Amino acid sequence: MEVRAKKALGQHFLTDLSIAQRIAEALIVPCPGLETAHDASNPMPALEVGPGMGVLTQYLLKRPEVDLRMVEIDTESVDYLLVHFPQVNGRLLEADFLKLKLETFFPGKFCVIGNFPYNISSQIFFKILEIYFDTESGIVKTAYDGRLVSEKQLQVR
Repeated sequence: MEVRAKKALGQHFLTDLSIAQRIAEALIVPCPGLETAHDASNPMPALEVGPGMGVLTQYLLKRPEVDLRMVEIDTESVDYLLVHFPQVNGRLLEADFLKLKLETFFPGKFCVIGNFPYNISSQIFFKILEIYFDTESGIVKTAYDGRLVSEKQLQVR
């Protein structure tokens, strides 16, 4: 079973395992702003947006100091994750991240990580900023990076 990327969802699946591992390692424990020390007995809450086929997820799940939850809108990806990564059962929510009431998913502060869909990356970043999370990790295409900075600079002025 393989998941095909859906253009309407802006999906672009991460396939390079070394990059996925580096992104997972970039999630700093504890995230800035989370005052409590985190370890396997008190894991840091983290949300992966759009886990797709679990290329990044597999490395995040190996980190006992991270209490990973995931949100995925694509039913085909959800089915794939449940078959290939049974440990995501109970941690994976099939929902639209942009419509999700994050405070009910995580009652306190948490970190966000993911390979965000290109066509809604701005909306994801601004939703995260709206709720004032302290840190976020994600990868986006270079063309988008410049657009995000420009939009942020315009809002700050």
